[in-house]
Amino acid sequence: MILLQKWRKNQLFSPFVIELLIIMFIVEFVKGALLITILPVYMKTGLGASAFIIGWTLAAQYIGDNVLRTPVGWIIDKLGYRTTMLTGVLLTFVSVILMATTSQYIWMIVGCTLLGFGTAPLWPCVITGTTEVAGEDGKATIMSVVYMAWLSGVGLGPVAINFFVGENRYTIAFRLLIACMTVVVLVALMLPRKSSVGIEKAVTHAKPEKAPLVERVSAYLGEVRRSLSVSPLMFPAMFAQTFALGILTPILTLYAKEVLKLSSFEYSMFLVAGGAVTVICLVPMGKWVDRRGIRPFLITGFTISAAALLLFTYAKSMTILYVLVALLGVGYAFIIPSWNALIASAIPPEKRGAVWGFFLTIEGLGMIIGPIVSGKLWDVYGYHAPFLMSGSVLVLLLVLQMFISIPKKGMVR
Repeated sequence: MILLQKWRKNQLFSPFVIELLIIMFIVEFVKGALLITILPVYMKTGLGASAFIIGWTLAAQYIGDNVLRTPVGWIIDKLGYRTTMLTGVLLTFVSVILMATTSQYIWMIVGCTLLGFGTAPLWPCVITGTTEVAGEDGKATIMSVVYMAWLSGVGLGPVAINFFVGENRYTIAFRLLIACMTVVVLVALMLPRKSSVGIEKAVTHAKPEKAPLVERVSAYLGEVRRSLSVSPLMFPAMFAQTFALGILTPILTLYAKEVLKLSSFEYSMFLVAGGAVTVICLVPMGKWVDRRGIRPFLITGFTISAAALLLFTYAKSMTILYVLVALLGVGYAFIIPSWNALIASAIPPEKRGAVWGFFLTIEGLGMIIGPIVSGKLWDVYGYHAPFLMSGSVLVLLLVLQMFISIPKKGMVR
């Protein structure tokens, strides 16, 4: 048993896992640059769109992503990683080219939707593959590594792209994003066709079924139903957790540019203040969660993050704002590994792809509805409202998680 655990730890940075993390980082870099920096500012200043319209445009990406997440999980189990991921990154590549070559509003929406379709396989592939490698005793650690790659991409994308965006000039920025997607396609070609954890038969893959499609779909839905033995509160909690994040997506840049009047460099430092803290803290937090349990980290994380968001727009100085941003980063460093370890504990190991896909679909709904609600709150009630709503949702989650049972160590199914 000890030898197996040591082997799994060594496999955390196998070529397979590294390939998945590279794809995660670069794709999220491109998404962060587009959704957080380029599109909100361009649509507001260049196209004169309202915050509500911008929210709907960004929601189109999350809708496209979410529609395919559940079937993508099933496809991973049947077709493997290379086919699934390669299809996704090629669609993402096309979406970036489309947005880079058009200035018409309708094609921006089409491009965002296509971006969602293309990125749909990303999280199911990466989470399924990495948790398969990590095993049951390393869930929080590997989820910390995955989220570190995600946050590094999401954080660096908006920061780095600011240095390539001129005054209403986006040509160089789009060329950079297209180059990034070229690298992603090449890396995706290196992925194994099937599971690649290093030990043959470590995970059994079913032979191609000869049963009718209806029976196969029924069997899949049966697997999903078996996952519902977890607390019913888990599902609204999964939605609320991403809804709180989704609220912030379309208005962070607008708040920095229109309310705080930050320059591109100042806004980049603003993002770094929170993102860097989260990235630095993630892996140590993941290890502590694996050793000490989930609940204390959830309570601490939701408390710190909620307080930072509720106070955010009432801060009177930039120093206090930077402190609140850093606290928000610390709070999410507590939340991310503990929350995802909680979700992973409910995943049957024999069907990780299918059930992860289903759970990610529920979480994705929060990222669809959040930006829409956020834009409306901004237009109708002002810039305070989205931040207050996001903080209030985290307070609700703080209470809700108290009633969700958490498996004890060694009792994960």
